[in-house]
Amino acid sequence: MFEDTARHYIGGAWLGDAPHGLMPVENPSDGNVFAQAPYGSAELASQAVMAARHAFESTEWASNPRLRATVLLNFADELERRADEIADLLARENGKVYAQARHEITAGYSEARYYAGIARNVFGRTFESGPGKMSLMTREPAGVVSVIVPWNAPVTLLVRSVAPALAAGCSVVVKPAPQTPMTNAAVMSCFDRVHSMPAGIINSVNEYGTEVGTVLSTHPEIDVISFTGSSKTGKIIMANAAETIKHVSLELGGKAPAIVFDSADLDTAVAEIKRGALALNGQMCTCISRVLVLDSVYDEVRLRLRNAFEQTKVGDALTPGVELGPIIDKPNQERLLGIIDRADQEARMVVRGTTGGNDLSKGYFITPSMFEIDDVTHDLVQDELFGPIVSLERFADEAEAIEKSNATRYGLAASVYTRDLNLSMRMGRKLKFGTVWMNCHNRLLAEVETGGYRESGIGRLHGTEAMNDFLETKHIYYESGE
Repeated sequence: MFEDTARHYIGGAWLGDAPHGLMPVENPSDGNVFAQAPYGSAELASQAVMAARHAFESTEWASNPRLRATVLLNFADELERRADEIADLLARENGKVYAQARHEITAGYSEARYYAGIARNVFGRTFESGPGKMSLMTREPAGVVSVIVPWNAPVTLLVRSVAPALAAGCSVVVKPAPQTPMTNAAVMSCFDRVHSMPAGIINSVNEYGTEVGTVLSTHPEIDVISFTGSSKTGKIIMANAAETIKHVSLELGGKAPAIVFDSADLDTAVAEIKRGALALNGQMCTCISRVLVLDSVYDEVRLRLRNAFEQTKVGDALTPGVELGPIIDKPNQERLLGIIDRADQEARMVVRGTTGGNDLSKGYFITPSMFEIDDVTHDLVQDELFGPIVSLERFADEAEAIEKSNATRYGLAASVYTRDLNLSMRMGRKLKFGTVWMNCHNRLLAEVETGGYRESGIGRLHGTEAMNDFLETKHIYYESGE
């Protein structure tokens, strides 16, 4: 059924225009092409932007919060109704194991319902500066928003930008990742079934090279850009946005440390580190990529983690019980194999990842890797590797743990493992990361803001603060003449 809808969605209509031909959609678990989708173009992107502008300016959308809440609730119901089939599609398209794919869909409709509630609670304020002198501060939608979505979580990372933008009263143009156009189209079809939403409020155009992304970061009718992806691309988008002074919301790269003290419950710590390192097959900006361990428990944690990674069940993303699916594509598999070769030569390999053997030879698999390293300035520690590869590092005391953890240009997420409440609170305040989890990792909630320090981004997503990127504050001043 997705072949009928995996097209561009502009002005409330499905368009099969393919000026650059059709893109193959591959299943990374077996390397087979299972679908095709039309490439987009700069012209189609401009058409989508103008459709969004027309809908924003000519419909009641921006001034009707109850309509916006109803649309988001109806969308959430449709996404929930189709959760199993979309999770199946997601697992086939990007290799996320089915249990995680199903959880992603659940998070998507939960997020939509959360912002449906907020849509009816966008209030301004008033201020009387003197007799007969009244100031009214209104919160108004910013306008047209471009949402640029990565392939690793194409449902939740779409909804977490689109839902607050719609709740605020904006219209939206989505650019899905070229690796996941089918999943994106399935989500768009859920919006398409919400007949109360005015045509053109949400639009979507597939990418071709960088044509569509360039339009969506430079077009004069785009007011806000919400981008999730690499720090390198985020910097390009910021430069593009500067020409017309667009608002930007950026969630970028990460290099998340897990910090283990001797007061930790090691059973919990090892289980959480394994889960946090292998989420989305290690291809997640909040994934654990560094494990820092206190000297006194280092050897025990090293042994436990080695055993945990070696026992990981790797296989087709749709196979029940699989913990680690494939890498997104062949180029990234080859890139990660090169990184593993370097780590084997320049660090001390504890667990060496492989392609998984003959049983997995048709897919793009990488089994977990872990290496020991002492030099925190080494690029294996500094760079985001984006795969199931972690470094193992020692620290002698709390001060060194903080110093080493913060010795990175990223600042998205971290986790601390200790049963000492005072220690956990000190670490939480001194770590320069937008999110710090205690005795767990990757607990992401619609109600609670996430975002990065330093090169991990600008702005916040989730929670009430996510609305700030999609709202303008206007001051209306009145004097009665008294």
